[in-house]
Amino acid sequence: MSSGQTLPRWVDLGLLPVFNLALAFLVSGAVVAVAGQDPAQALKLLLRGAFGSWLGFSYTLYYATTFVFTGLAVAVAYHAGLFNIGGEGQAMLGGMGTALVALWLGDSQPAWLVLPAMVLAAMAFGMAWGAIPGVLQAWRGSHVVITTIMFNFLASALLSWLLVEVLKEPGNMTVESRSFGPSAQVPPVHAVLGALGIEWPSSPLNLSVLLAVAAVVVVWLWLWRGRSGYAIRVVGFAPAAARYAGIRPGRQVVLAMAVSGALAGLVGINEVAGVHGRLLLDYVVGAGFAGIAVSLIGRNHPVGVVLAAILFGALYQGGAELSFEMPTISRDMVFTLQGLIVLFCGALGQAAAPLFARLLARRERAHG
Repeated sequence: MSSGQTLPRWVDLGLLPVFNLALAFLVSGAVVAVAGQDPAQALKLLLRGAFGSWLGFSYTLYYATTFVFTGLAVAVAYHAGLFNIGGEGQAMLGGMGTALVALWLGDSQPAWLVLPAMVLAAMAFGMAWGAIPGVLQAWRGSHVVITTIMFNFLASALLSWLLVEVLKEPGNMTVESRSFGPSAQVPPVHAVLGALGIEWPSSPLNLSVLLAVAAVVVVWLWLWRGRSGYAIRVVGFAPAAARYAGIRPGRQVVLAMAVSGALAGLVGINEVAGVHGRLLLDYVVGAGFAGIAVSLIGRNHPVGVVLAAILFGALYQGGAELSFEMPTISRDMVFTLQGLIVLFCGALGQAAAPLFARLLARRERAHG
């Protein structure tokens, strides 16, 4: 633990995050009160917007799907001792790969062929964009934080060039590609459930949510049950010991960044193929940076990433409801509330660890 305190796992992974989250909501409530609104009413509106209806819950899961991909992308790199700031750019490249396959095959080939090809392309493009900073760090000493930040700008420039000079639909003033063919669009959940006779409200939630579930399971099995995943964790925890054991840290760095990029690239499936049905300039809209907070809050564990992604999905969806019902609470203030949660649950996540350590020690002495 970074704090140096030895806490039981049920405290470190359970009680401490809940305490930090409650503290963040308490401070957020004080901010809402300063704005002249009732904190209890604001919390009620936020929760109602995120979970109070099937429509709101669908939007929450839609946002959470994207955050699972970018959160896992940060978590995998973290276990190799790396800090992947490049989720934005890797997600953009994933969208490019998705769109290129969709525009090429979407009008002529069946969905059972096109959709898997789009997933593979999204992962391959994101993997390549993530692997390059890994190679630069492993064999050139370039720090991955710096290179991934710069690659975000490069990806943005590449996306702009591709849309303006190559893929822009003729006659359309908006910088975007033409619509994908019907075979290249991920089915929405409400359409799939409707075909099964289950009524569900129309929302952006699509079958990419199943892809997110699969990604969580695969990452957990790979990192905690696979040999190469174990090698990555050894490199991240003790590079010198890894070298002594015959593990080459350079290879593990490149592998971790490649896998991270592939995971972030899957954002293109959820956003480009699952919602918009065409390639846009701004479909990532900060999801890569939100993934950093999701990973930190989730303690870089796949299960924690899922819980943190749902939390952020609820904040995005519930925040929209909150700003609509309480006009004095703007979207900027909602972002402030999200920042407070990141501060207490992420950056200050271990600040209360000494307090819990002392309370546990006092409890043990009292029962000793």
